[in-house]
Amino acid sequence: MEHYDLIVIGGGPSGYAGAMRALDFNKKVLLIEKKRIGGAGVYDGVLTSKTLWELSQKISSIREMIPEYNVNYQDIVNTLKEAVYERKTQMTVHLNLLQKQQPDLFSYEKGTASFIDKHTIAIKKEDGTSKQVSADYILIATGSRPRYLSHIPIDEKIIMTSDGVKNLSELPESLVVLGAGVIGCEFATIFSNMGKTKVYLIDKADRILPFEDEDVAEVISESLQKHGATIHHGSALKRMEIKNGKVEYELEYKDGKTEIIIVDKALVSVGRVANVEHIGLENAGVKLNERGSIWDDDTQTNVSNIYVAGDATTDMALVNVGEREARHAVVRMFGPTIKPLSYQNISTIMFLNPEVASVGMSEQDCKRKGVAHKVVKLDFSTNARAIAMRKTKGFFKIIVTNDNGMRILGMRVVGEHASSAIQAVAYLIHTNQGIRELADMMHPHPSIIEGVQECLRMLLGKSIYKPSIFKDKLKCYVCENNVCTPVESLVSSSNQH
Repeated sequence: MEHYDLIVIGGGPSGYAGAMRALDFNKKVLLIEKKRIGGAGVYDGVLTSKTLWELSQKISSIREMIPEYNVNYQDIVNTLKEAVYERKTQMTVHLNLLQKQQPDLFSYEKGTASFIDKHTIAIKKEDGTSKQVSADYILIATGSRPRYLSHIPIDEKIIMTSDGVKNLSELPESLVVLGAGVIGCEFATIFSNMGKTKVYLIDKADRILPFEDEDVAEVISESLQKHGATIHHGSALKRMEIKNGKVEYELEYKDGKTEIIIVDKALVSVGRVANVEHIGLENAGVKLNERGSIWDDDTQTNVSNIYVAGDATTDMALVNVGEREARHAVVRMFGPTIKPLSYQNISTIMFLNPEVASVGMSEQDCKRKGVAHKVVKLDFSTNARAIAMRKTKGFFKIIVTNDNGMRILGMRVVGEHASSAIQAVAYLIHTNQGIRELADMMHPHPSIIEGVQECLRMLLGKSIYKPSIFKDKLKCYVCENNVCTPVESLVSSSNQH
């Protein structure tokens, strides 16, 4: 039986990252993937949906200039295939060359892995053959899949999850999206951007993106509606059925009113489920949590030599989080003692229209936790780069502690190129540094990140545009005990240097 320092189960973003990190420690590694290297992150998730989003944004821009422009969906499909092929080829070639260059350290097996015990794994091949291998440590990175609802007949052709979008051969004339979280809103954005699909979005809450601040959700709602989408606010889905090749769904609103609508396709986006079945966790004694995913403490399961990373925990189904968890787990196995992972200040991007980037706490987080805070908010229309792009919808918002130190608690940017503006502030939060150095740096001009600089200058009472003049564009306010009071300056003149 072949023995390894580490066996990684799952070749998606988390497993791939974990295997590569173990090679940095000169450890003997076996990576096992049952289907396709890259996992959902390449074939059904981030890469495909974000390629679709990028294409839809370009199409939306073209349609602003040429309203009668009609997109050829086959061209979109071909571009998607090219993107997937490019990424898949990069990863596969990398693995093949690693096996040739470092045969004593790295191995890759295609097959289904299952635990025999806490150190032993059985690998079943597609041809029916099997083998057993063992390791000192095992990293579970089996990912997740879209959640199905028992009362909805999901066939991935007429009623789809995100996995079924690739089955479309043409853009539907109408589409309903169930779920108004990030993924649901992203797909609603993508299809409404294309200009050929009437989009309906079922939102059981009073507003979409309920985990985000109201001002963020308001901008995205306005954009969706501007692009022809209908948002069913405060609606409960009574039923969704396939009839005569179309989708019929019935809604009930809070006032008791019901409504029946027929559309061509439906997309169900109600979360994800960890892939933990049929891998023999019980044979190794690995415990699940109350959500049915793998329990962990800073990536270590209840079995000391078995670790987990990525969607298998379903704590936060993000590629960057999964990769970071896997690398962290490997360092815990083979490296020096390190601090536990922190999930407080993760930078995230929501691929909407306009783009949304966030890090740290939101305003509603602060209010819910009773944290006194200060807020500065700057409209995108004051930013020279946004004006040059003719994309002035959106805002910058920075939330800081309500004291003279003004430590950054969080930031939200809504607007074109929002993702480019977030990481410098994320670094300040991560390192617990002040804001003066970033405020006084020479930022490139014209650039979106100048909006961040101007927000910091507002905090320091030395902005170029004055809140007392541009009251609708620049806002400052202090929030204590869930009461927010507008102010013209957040610092005294003695602190302005």
